[in-house]
Amino acid sequence: MEKVQKAKGNVVAIVAMFFLFAMISFVTNLAAPLGTIWKGHYEWSGMLGNMMNFLAYLFMGIPAGKLLTSIGYKKTALYAMVVGLVGLVLQGLSSFVGTGTGVFAVAGQTVMLNFLIYLLGAFVCGFCVCMLNTVVNPMLNSLGGGGNRGNQLVQAGGSFNSLAGTLTPLFVGMLVGQVTAQTSMNSVMPLLLIAMGVFVVAFIIISAVKIPEPHRTATRKAARSKYGPLSFRHTVLGVIGIFLYVGIEVGIPGELIFYLSDSQVSGIMENATAVAGGIAAMYWLLMLVGRLISSAISGMVSSKVQLTVVSLVAIVLVLIAMFLPGEMRMSMPSYSPADGFAMAEVPAKALFLVLCGLCTSVMWGGIFNLAVEGLGKYTAAASGLFMTMVVGGGVMPLIQDAIANACGYMNSYWLVVAMLAYLFFYAVAGCRNVNTDIPVDDETAPDLRDL
Repeated sequence: MEKVQKAKGNVVAIVAMFFLFAMISFVTNLAAPLGTIWKGHYEWSGMLGNMMNFLAYLFMGIPAGKLLTSIGYKKTALYAMVVGLVGLVLQGLSSFVGTGTGVFAVAGQTVMLNFLIYLLGAFVCGFCVCMLNTVVNPMLNSLGGGGNRGNQLVQAGGSFNSLAGTLTPLFVGMLVGQVTAQTSMNSVMPLLLIAMGVFVVAFIIISAVKIPEPHRTATRKAARSKYGPLSFRHTVLGVIGIFLYVGIEVGIPGELIFYLSDSQVSGIMENATAVAGGIAAMYWLLMLVGRLISSAISGMVSSKVQLTVVSLVAIVLVLIAMFLPGEMRMSMPSYSPADGFAMAEVPAKALFLVLCGLCTSVMWGGIFNLAVEGLGKYTAAASGLFMTMVVGGGVMPLIQDAIANACGYMNSYWLVVAMLAYLFFYAVAGCRNVNTDIPVDDETAPDLRDL
């Protein structure tokens, strides 16, 4: 009887983790489409919300790992949901608080207090998703009992993550329609309220469910080691690769949304923002497809081969998009308030950028696997570094958007090409472990202070 109750409890916890996996993607991918609203008020602000969301990783990556080991999965997840709820509330408050209060001027424009409140909300949400990212993957693996079953649960959770990434820009586009000078956060308030409700429900469910804590450690004393994850060249290069990868993953669809929303450039004259959201959703849908394909072939095709192929293919796709004439147009599935789900005439460039989703879908796993190869006892400490470097998803798209404002949307993708070239180098040569002389299998536990 006890085993049956435990199994039922695990099922409920697994479902809750799936929702949280989806919430991670929702909160993360909300920033770029919301940027179209703020870009209508401040031309330079498009990627600032995204930047604030990812900047939180820089401060919370390693502390989240320490929090996990000190208080466990359950409490960390509960704290994360409270933090996320606060962040969403702050973003919602930005729709009507401080709308008439100017704070300072940028590029001749008066920045209102409501925009700063929105940025604070995005930053707080970043703390939430960082903590949840630290929790959800190992928790699902633990609930599945590790091994193949644990990996299957993580892959299933990743599918929910991709699904939420597909739906988020689509929903924002449906609610916003065409961005004007009068468009505000009020347009997306229903979506924010739904997200708040999901966080509350998930908090209640997880509070009531017993979560196994196999990796929680009591105060543990271990000898300090003179080595650490940064003693390995391939790990250092992999950390840089993660930083650039997240910038690629976010920057490709993020700038595409801005490009298609700009009717004067893209040629989409009606409901441009809604169409842009629908097109960007296809990118995240293809990421879902790519993850499913990768999970099916990973037993036969190495991470090195996969990363080599997808980085090279992505370079080709981005270059094609950049050099195709803007006047060349084609039909792609999208959504508009007037026509619902229908085919939309968009620049053909969009197709090749959307296809990059197939490539970016497998990059995180490939880089991570190659970067921790041979680390042994230093793997956990390296994971904290990787979580910190997710900040690249805020820094690099912000730089890309600055290039777009100065030199044009498509020219900004030269930065993406350069980042993809680095990943290709890493897959071909940089991932080789040249520090095999460092002992990694003794009983000395790595100390996060060694980072």
